[in-house]
Amino acid sequence: MTDVDTVIVGAGVVGLACAARLACAGRSVIIIERNDRVGQETSSRHSGVIHAGLYYPAGSLKALTCVDGRRALYERCQRLALPHARLGKLLVAADAEEAARLETIRARGLENGAGALKMLSRADVAALEPRVTAVAGLWSPETGIVDAHALMDSYVAEAREHGAELALVTSVEGLSRESGGWRVHTRRADVDAFSVGAGHVVNAAGLASDQVAELAGLDIDALCYRLHPCKGDYFVLSPRLRGITSHLIYPVPVHAGLGVHITMDLGGKVTAGPDTEYVDHVRYDVDPSKAARFGDALRRYLPEVRDDDLSPDYAGVRPKLQGPGEPFADFVIEEASANGAPGLVNLIGIESPGLTASAAIADRVLALLS
Repeated sequence: MTDVDTVIVGAGVVGLACAARLACAGRSVIIIERNDRVGQETSSRHSGVIHAGLYYPAGSLKALTCVDGRRALYERCQRLALPHARLGKLLVAADAEEAARLETIRARGLENGAGALKMLSRADVAALEPRVTAVAGLWSPETGIVDAHALMDSYVAEAREHGAELALVTSVEGLSRESGGWRVHTRRADVDAFSVGAGHVVNAAGLASDQVAELAGLDIDALCYRLHPCKGDYFVLSPRLRGITSHLIYPVPVHAGLGVHITMDLGGKVTAGPDTEYVDHVRYDVDPSKAARFGDALRRYLPEVRDDDLSPDYAGVRPKLQGPGEPFADFVIEEASANGAPGLVNLIGIESPGLTASAAIADRVLALLS
């Protein structure tokens, strides 16, 4: 016998979006989260950007869910009055080789449906952003920023309104098959272990999603599900540089990341980051000595930034399937019957653009369970 239709493991933005979507479809849902609040890991340690869909290979899950999710996210923000801003993003090229790469990114973005992308000359860049230096630029009007916590709170409210329950400070310690579904074995810090019977399990555990898949009996190495945590640090710019740009400013992407870029929050705080640093365990310290490296990266397009303008702010860790030096790795969004685990939906490697894609990922999960 099952207690609920679906257990969702992980209360980050994707897990919460899935909970809201499934609950609205009439399914009974319990969300299990190991932290004492929702969205305390990957979902709250990022740039807060609504991505247009520029970078990802055409037809990939990252491309498809980013574009569909972006449209749904802007609609949700407008409908529910969630704090957001469609600021637009300027990608900048420091030399002719990078300018050619911008042309390639534009072609890919147009194929993906990323909006009305426009190549800019040096003069165009100077007119749009007078303090930015570049030989060429690519303008993305559909890129924006969102209050990630307000978004997650809206998913929680919607899920609860339709009967979903949220169990915080609760860790999943085992997954076992039983007649009609799954037995989810859990433990809370303040009580004995307990279990929940579920017809379906959605693995939205973010940085622990490979471990949850392994608990279900899957060979994560054979399936290429093992994650490679990749840390990114952020530095805040000094108040003297407040207003240095009016839009999000990005360099040409680097391997495993989008390069040290300039974003701002809805209060106007200007932040630089993230870098990319593969780590062997999750940690959130920010190394102050990186200021010089960040300064060098920023001065390629913002020459007035000094190293002493940069102060350590925060760090995040991406749940990457792409290891160091490896090629593009797509999201895993799949039901696991073919791997001997029917009723389990794995969401693994959901890094950027996961926040943007959250509603579209939730739609796909519902379809997989229907």
